[in-house]
Parts: sequence; C-alpha cells; structure tokens
Amino acid sequence: MNLSRTARVLLRVAAGLGFAVIYVPLLLVLVNSLNPDRSSGWPPPGLTFDWWRAAWHSSGARDALWTSVKAGLGATAIALVLGTLIAFAVARYRFFGREALSFVVVLPIALPGIVTGVALNTAFRTVLEPLGVGLGMFTVVVGHATFCVVVVFNNVVARLRRMNGSLEEAAMDLGAHSFRAFMDVTFPLVRSALVAGGLLAFALSFDEIVVTTFTAGPGVQTLPIWIFSNMARPQQAPVVNVVAAVLVLLSVIPIYFAQRLSSDTASGGRL
Repeated sequence: MNLSRTARVLLRVAAGLGFAVIYVPLLLVLVNSLNPDRSSGWPPPGLTFDWWRAAWHSSGARDALWTSVKAGLGATAIALVLGTLIAFAVARYRFFGREALSFVVVLPIALPGIVTGVALNTAFRTVLEPLGVGLGMFTVVVGHATFCVVVVFNNVVARLRRMNGSLEEAAMDLGAHSFRAFMDVTFPLVRSALVAGGLLAFALSFDEIVVTTFTAGPGVQTLPIWIFSNMARPQQAPVVNVVAAVLVLLSVIPIYFAQRLSSDTASGGRL
C-alpha cells in the first residue's frame, strides 16, 4: 500500500505521540528516583543515588520483592504445565468442545482484573476457608496462574500449529516410542515457545496488583502492592520512585527476551 507523504508524516507524528504517552511517564519515574528533593519537583535540582541506597536497605521493599519473585515462579510453573498440556490437546486432537476449551482458557486475560479478583476471592472463601486454607501465598499463586496460563497456551499452540507433524511420525517409523519422539523431536521444536511463554507469564505475575489485592492475605505483600500502599506517605515517596524504576527495569528484561525468542520461533517455524 502506497501512502502519500502527508499521510506518512501524520502516521509518524501519531506514533511518536503514542510512544511519548507511554514512555515519558516511565522516564520521569527514573529521573525522580535520582532527584535529591523529597517533593519530586521539576526540574530536579540535581542527581543523587541516596534514595537508591535507602531502597536497598529497606527491609519492606526487599521482602516484597522476594514475595513477588516467589509468586511469579509458582504461577509460571503452574502455567507452563497446564498451558502446555492444553495446547497439545487443542492442537493435536479433535474432540467435542475443543473450541469452547480454547475460549475458556483465553477468557481470564480478557476479563477485567477486578472481576477476576472478586470471583477468585469469593471462590477461595467459599471452598478453601472451610478446609482451613486461608488467603495467602498459595491463593496468590493460583490467582496469578489463571491468567498466566493464557500466554503459555498461546505461544505453545501457535508453535504446534506451525510444526510439521510428519517429523514425529518419521521418528516413530524409525522405532522411537512416543516419549522418545517427544523428547528428541517435539520438545526441541517447542522449547523456545515454552521459554517465551514462561518469561511473559513471570512478567505478568510480577506486575499484577488487582488480582493480588483480592487473593493475598494480610501477611502477603508483593512489590506492586508495597508501592501502592507507600505512595501516599511523603517520607517514602523517593524510595517508591526507586522501587518503581527497578520494577520497570526488571519487567523489561523478561519481555525483551520473550519477544526475541518469539521472533526466532516465528522465523524458524516452517520446516
């Protein structure tokens, strides 16, 4: 499609404005984390790393970071298992309700987070509390896994649909049993999709706040919840800026590698 010069300029301006709306606030968070003034005035009177040292020695921030890491790892592990199994079922077999199953798996990430959080909170209080299991780390991990399954499922099912099934059939014709064919042929081909899905799932879990609010008990505080609860405290504002900047940087890493792995998978998907 050929566009006029005016249309190309307008598209570039619109794209630039869109990126500015997204990334300028993130850049301001990073700059304010180096601002020596507690009030986060603009422009900053100078630059300092004092708040970064204060954040490093903040036991609350460190504990919240470790809680987020544990919740993210747990949710990612569940998502990898369930998402991969469902992806293989949907991509490799024909059965009644296959399309409905795909829809049900993808639905949680499309629902508003507050709806998912309220539904999970009600379910946990109705089912788990009578069994003596209250809200805590376990419920946070399960809550995060509900939407982390989606990204693993989408990555793996897309890879399986591009994969040539005759390779597995050839391995079986040569004497390999099902498990050997999976380990020698199928798994190497879907490995990058699994890693990309796992990285995206961890990033989603690490940044989640709405579902966590409804599923975490009083003793569980993830890093996003710690940031939210300390934003209104003037003495903690500079440290909050530092933790928010770290959270942005930590979120970029898995998303970047997931995007690279997805690109490599897409370019190598035709066999």
